Amino acid sequence: MRRVFQLLGTSALRSRLGVAVVLAIIVFGVVGIARVVSGPDGRSAGVFPAVDSSSTATTDPEEADDGVVEPRPVTSTAVDPGPSLSPGAQEPAEIAKAFATSWLDRTAKVADWYAALVPHTTAGLAAKLKGVDPVVVPAERLTGTPTVVPRGTGLVEVSYPVDSGTLLLRVVVADGRWLVDGVDWDRS
Repeated sequence: MRRVFQLLGTSALRSRLGVAVVLAIIVFGVVGIARVVSGPDGRSAGVFPAVDSSSTATTDPEEADDGVVEPRPVTSTAVDPGPSLSPGAQEPAEIAKAFATSWLDRTAKVADWYAALVPHTTAGLAAKLKGVDPVVVPAERLTGTPTVVPRGTGLVEVSYPVDSGTLLLRVVVADGRWLVDGVDWDRS
């Protein structure tokens, strides 16, 4: 046996034995700390707050929960303008059409194009559109009817098919009426 130790080398055996002892100490230390932290019934003793099951949200048991929170699609076509809409104000689709018609006028002079858009936009969008050349508009004409999707109180999305994709307009209640607050374009 002694000859075996001499052949293997005592330093190799000692280092392996030392590593094994250190790993055993670490494992026992982690298990010991976990037992100290957990209470007598196995639950956390204050390191992590306990979850009150009465205040947690529940999911539909028939749906699989993938853990991702996504907005549910709105099935209602009723638009809730909220309390700040003035009586007799135009509908969001009307405002969106007036804006879209002006927005698609690529032949207009910059100042005229901007002046035609401003009455249908919020102050924030008007500031973003100031100085924009209508030549950069990625479409030329409306090709279909709009789709109005309510997104919340005082907020709708109006999408128009255009010759090069879809024009998406965010329309909000501002200053007592519906105004376009955002413009996007989706290439189809």
